[in-house]
Amino acid sequence: MCNRQAIPRIAEFMFLFKRLRRTEAEEKRAAPGTCDSKAAKFAGSPARIARTRSPLIVRTAMANSLELDRSPETTRVVVAMSGGVDSSVTAALLKAEGYDVVGVTLQLYDHGAAAHRKGACCAGQDIYDARTVAERIGIPHYVLDYETRFKEAVIDRFAESYIHGETPVPCVECNMSIKFHDLLITARELGADVLATGHYIASRSMPGGGRALYRARDEERDQSYFLFGTTREQLDVLRFPLGERTKTETRELARRFGLAIADKHDSQDICFVPTGHYADIIERLKPGAAEAGDIVDLDGKVLGAHSGIIHFTVGQRRGLGVATGTPLYVVRLDAEQRRVVVGPRDALRMSRIVLRDVNWIGEGSIEEALADDRREVFVKVRSTRPPQAAWLRHGANGCEVELVAGEHGVSPGQACVFYDAGEGQARVLGGGFIKSAVAAGDIRSTSDTRTAAPAMRG
Repeated sequence: MCNRQAIPRIAEFMFLFKRLRRTEAEEKRAAPGTCDSKAAKFAGSPARIARTRSPLIVRTAMANSLELDRSPETTRVVVAMSGGVDSSVTAALLKAEGYDVVGVTLQLYDHGAAAHRKGACCAGQDIYDARTVAERIGIPHYVLDYETRFKEAVIDRFAESYIHGETPVPCVECNMSIKFHDLLITARELGADVLATGHYIASRSMPGGGRALYRARDEERDQSYFLFGTTREQLDVLRFPLGERTKTETRELARRFGLAIADKHDSQDICFVPTGHYADIIERLKPGAAEAGDIVDLDGKVLGAHSGIIHFTVGQRRGLGVATGTPLYVVRLDAEQRRVVVGPRDALRMSRIVLRDVNWIGEGSIEEALADDRREVFVKVRSTRPPQAAWLRHGANGCEVELVAGEHGVSPGQACVFYDAGEGQARVLGGGFIKSAVAAGDIRSTSDTRTAAPAMRG
């Protein structure tokens, strides 16, 4: 068990500024004739800052590996260090290239039973590992206490979502609310030029300005599904150095850097569920949430009883507690009536999805993208599934996705992420959360489906 302390944030920042602020003389020696990046912080792009200088000064430096027009030595990078191999290698790579690197680890939840669980993320051992790596590569490292914020923004919302019959994706919410919002604010306060993480996703500058997200080179490790909520403004200051690398290459780099975590197991998706049983966490947070109800078939016939819909997810087959002689799956969850609706596998096939909280990061606005009524896209409705051909359009209830070939097990609460291609390093166009889904046979004729499919393949 490591002996860690999470410093309160106000005191932490006072300490950080004392340690990290450079003197004017040091800055002039490091970057003669250039503007003070600490003063500029995130006020604008490097090109805009350069134009505020005297016209007699001509900048000739090429963009560095982070695509900033300055030397690595004058570029401060805050690296989000979880204690795993990916974020550790990210920090080591940037340090080796000469960047002014600062490691920050967020204490997100009460470690308790998760402290020594293999595959846990941001637990006690992970904080210790992050600090050890920072010492090894010679960078300052700080632990910030985000437990209260994480509980409010991620854990409580996770529980509420399950209670309402959804299957939430807490990693998406963590990225949107904590890592790419709160931590980005912290990076700014530390005078950073960019925030770097160990996610497997690519970020590239666009010819007309701004940046775009692309699927990772390592398709099996691609994490774009969990990052669809990233905004254009955040993309400008986020960097993902591992997006063009494979996991094998990352582990080899960890060994070359002499990092003890080179062979450490990867973290699991849901870091705050120490036993892997979601219902246990929900019942602890929301006593009485597991209300009993009926298990019914598609016609409403009662087949059995259950002890709470929080024990079920759409697509589930095992543990239903009913037997009819044929395989049954959870088709939908009716939270209001406390009913678990089951049926054959074919009943899981959905063709239309209604979305909420849509984030668009493709070209122009989403209104422009849908100016011709609909747009060809490829979508992922589960993180482990490949992108499927679909149409994106405005519907009566907001943005809708029409799946060309249908998809099984579409669950409210999950993310639906848009791409511009179905394979390779496709560009991420955005996404939204699934509000509801309509079964394939309920929305259009078979002939309409046959008409759409060839158009998508073209």
